[in-house]
Amino acid sequence: MPDKTDPTPLLDVRSVTLQYKTRDHLVTATYRVDFSVRQSDRFILLGPSGCGKSTLLKAVGGYMAPTEGEISLKGTKIVRPGPDRMMVFQEFDQLLPWKTVRQNVVFALETSGKLKGKAADEKAMQYIEKVHLTRFADAYPHTLSGGMKQRVAIARGMAMEPDILLMDEPFAALDALTRRRMQEELLGLWEDTRFTVLFVTHSIPEAIIIGNRILLMTPHPGQVKAELNSIDPVAHPAEAALLEQRIHDMLFADRVEEEDHV
Repeated sequence: MPDKTDPTPLLDVRSVTLQYKTRDHLVTATYRVDFSVRQSDRFILLGPSGCGKSTLLKAVGGYMAPTEGEISLKGTKIVRPGPDRMMVFQEFDQLLPWKTVRQNVVFALETSGKLKGKAADEKAMQYIEKVHLTRFADAYPHTLSGGMKQRVAIARGMAMEPDILLMDEPFAALDALTRRRMQEELLGLWEDTRFTVLFVTHSIPEAIIIGNRILLMTPHPGQVKAELNSIDPVAHPAEAALLEQRIHDMLFADRVEEEDHV
């Protein structure tokens, strides 16, 4: 489990305000958000649509700069994308369609300069095996199901062995049964390698299943409402159910109050 005695966070987000321009407006996505992620955390950003979760993930990835505040990884300010932070998106079309499963993973390793040739191929197959797709290593993306494509994306990200894996609602577009299986497989991978993950979702049950720490965010603009420790829903179903209700009440209390005043 993560070392709770370690005072040095792997990822540190300090007073981060994020803004972006649309055609007509300047949108404030998050306002002075603070949190830290420790080594081997399964850290969840949970909140309603439009609260800035995905925007925050992009900022951690180095794809946009904070208007205010700072994001640092291992004590170094994040200013651009890098192989120390790999992203897995919700969309199924994040794979290169003209490359096989194996080639998609190898391509990421080679273009980043991590590995070349046989070493890259061996590393790719190692992680393809971890996501149970060895038989499909030479298959093309159009022959795979949505869940299988997401496994390839996860294998590609993990093969880079980044400091932190960034996952933006990666299972949201899957059917309920496939989504649950993917959640279990992700936890199995974590048990095997204890990687660090920053995971965005708007599903309370998914947050409890996957996370060990959950950050609740307010509606737009996103601010920190609370940080909670999760509960294993398999080992402690009653406590997990109470936590789910507590999170629901915390997230939707403000909306109920607003409706009452209309």
